[in-house]
Amino acid sequence: MEETRQTPCPEGKEMIHTHNEHATQTCGSYISEELKAYIVQRHGTLELDPLPSSLPQDPLNWPLWMKNMNMLMVAFHTMMATFSAAAIIPAYSVFAEKYGISVHQASYLTSVQILTMGIFPQIWSPIAVRFGRKPIFLVSVLGACICNIGGCFCHTYATQMVTRILNTIFICPPLGIGSGVVTDIFFRHERAQKMGWWTLMTTIGTPLGPFLYGFLIQRAPYQWMFGIFAIANFCQFLGYLFLGSETMGFRTPTSSTSTSTSTSPAATIKAAKPASWADSFMVRRINPAPFTLTSFLSYLNLALHPSVLIPAIAYALVFCYANIAIIVMMPLAVGEKFHLDAQGVGLQYIAIILGSILGEQFSGPASDWFLARYSARAGVRVATQRLWLAYPGFAAVVAGLVVWGVQLQNAEDGVWNVTPMVGAAIASFGNQIITTTLITYAVDSCPLRSSEVGLFVNLLRQIWGFIGPFYIPVMFKTLNFAATAGVYCAIIAVAGWMPVAVLHWLNRTRKVAREANIRV
Repeated sequence: MEETRQTPCPEGKEMIHTHNEHATQTCGSYISEELKAYIVQRHGTLELDPLPSSLPQDPLNWPLWMKNMNMLMVAFHTMMATFSAAAIIPAYSVFAEKYGISVHQASYLTSVQILTMGIFPQIWSPIAVRFGRKPIFLVSVLGACICNIGGCFCHTYATQMVTRILNTIFICPPLGIGSGVVTDIFFRHERAQKMGWWTLMTTIGTPLGPFLYGFLIQRAPYQWMFGIFAIANFCQFLGYLFLGSETMGFRTPTSSTSTSTSTSPAATIKAAKPASWADSFMVRRINPAPFTLTSFLSYLNLALHPSVLIPAIAYALVFCYANIAIIVMMPLAVGEKFHLDAQGVGLQYIAIILGSILGEQFSGPASDWFLARYSARAGVRVATQRLWLAYPGFAAVVAGLVVWGVQLQNAEDGVWNVTPMVGAAIASFGNQIITTTLITYAVDSCPLRSSEVGLFVNLLRQIWGFIGPFYIPVMFKTLNFAATAGVYCAIIAVAGWMPVAVLHWLNRTRKVAREANIRV
């Protein structure tokens, strides 16, 4: 593709650099002196992407504590979605006895939630675009609270299935639109670390549920499980109501299909009156666009963007085989192999939790640091440089899966062995590195469609995760643990690492070709 040459600014006009590899640099005449003075006074520099407005209620201008508080509420909300679906795993035998079903049938209570999490964020996202995210989050947690209360009083398998589906429909919005929250309130150089908070909570919700509730199910009636869910949801409702702030309605992209951030704040910031505290309790339409079929399905055309499609596929594969496969097989393989009860099985999930937390400490801050170092040297921010961190992630996933499978295969029956859990921790470490790196790269590639990127990534992850439990146990039983782990490593290498490496190489060469023709 031919590169547009940059025309030098007329005399007396200042070049505004945004560190955005997609956007053409613009001259200082596009922003007022007052706005430049405000940005420098508030943030200390004009080297920001995107440039904020002079509105105090613009999320980019919020104090850091306010940004972090809103981000943490959304991250915790995301965790509750995966947490509540996985926490019922230790109660399968209880449900089987109460409802007169098999343990395998009881597992469908989790499987159906995984599928629902992949479908319904797409329904919530267009509603959030038109009414704002805060009202959606309030309805989400309040609806989940009511459904969890209902779960305490279900006397049949069918009614419990209905409450689990409805609970997931309500609790799932941040799985899709969480990436949009990160993009709206943080600058590009901060995104990997903050995106990591969101992705980490998505990841650890799955092992944290059975880890904590393994203790509960062994000591209290299962109704306490749903009761604690309801209490947590109601606390979230109060948090959003009194502490949450709206993040939408301030930035309006000039095109719904644009993939770059504008360098002209006047073109992207909507004029708004200062909002009072009472206004935060009002629900109003912030976008007059009508609801159409396209508004619910437009995110699917991101499949035409390799910079989104390839990372999404690679992430879905890694998440399925380095996270879901280990979690699903924990009670079936580890529990039976070492003769563990529900509490003992729950303790094994500590390895996954620790591996994920350690992986995030490496991936988010390191990604932002690496990008900053490259930007300082090259004078431009290139999202592709984040992909360098994906390679140690893939290596850790492969190594961890091999250790987990081989050591579990060789372990003596009835004698607990820590080495398979070491492998699980290493795989989880790599999984979290890949999660944060690839999702941040995809969002940076299409920043004005960040929420849609989240929806697309979530759809592939949840569908693949839903299918996995149907064949994963069969493969482990047929091939044994070591051979199955080897198959998963081969799939990740061929369908995950290799396409990402090709994407990285192609984008690096294109970038070099473009920079050679740009006059800065």
